[in-house]
Amino acid sequence: MTMKLYCFGESGHSYKAALALELAGLAWEPVFVDFFSGATRGEAFRSDINEMGECPVLVDGGVTLSQSAVIQQYLSETYGNFGGTTAEENREILRWQLWDNHKLSSNAGLCRFLMNFLPKDTRPAEVIGFLQGRLKAAYAVLDKHLEGRDWIVGAHLSNADLTCCSYLYYPEPFGFDRADYPNIDAWLSRISAQPGWKHPYDLMPGNPSDRA
Repeated sequence: MTMKLYCFGESGHSYKAALALELAGLAWEPVFVDFFSGATRGEAFRSDINEMGECPVLVDGGVTLSQSAVIQQYLSETYGNFGGTTAEENREILRWQLWDNHKLSSNAGLCRFLMNFLPKDTRPAEVIGFLQGRLKAAYAVLDKHLEGRDWIVGAHLSNADLTCCSYLYYPEPFGFDRADYPNIDAWLSRISAQPGWKHPYDLMPGNPSDRA
């Protein structure tokens, strides 16, 4: 049975789940959610798909899941991809998923939205500056951790990598330059060299150019 992922191309959190599905070679199809037209705020989406009003949402037969880390964990437990090889590694993967969602992806997603998807005269400069300061600290943590390592946890690509990389491939400016962080840069290149890797705008429907 083909799984369905409710998602949209601009969503880094959706990309975490979509990339896990694609790199694992699982049978799935994206279901476009028109976030910028308010679809996730509508009663139909909240009552029928996700009461939290967020993407991604995975539907695998009778199983419906939201939150990217939960989806990644489910895929690992069910289909055997991108988990750790020991209980210790699985805890470490979870630690990085929680860190990413609190320190990296949440700030990157919000900063990118404020800088690129709001009218120029409504972009809050002080908030953007604050978020970029938080992000610089997060980039430094990740870059230092990756020194001398190929992957965030263990000897193989894991959900820790797939969650932390998600926003860092987007082309819109939000204060991240790969050249400033050589260990992150090399790590992102290793991920994008994986068979089946696709850029978020190639993997999921929805692109800023659609609204240009």
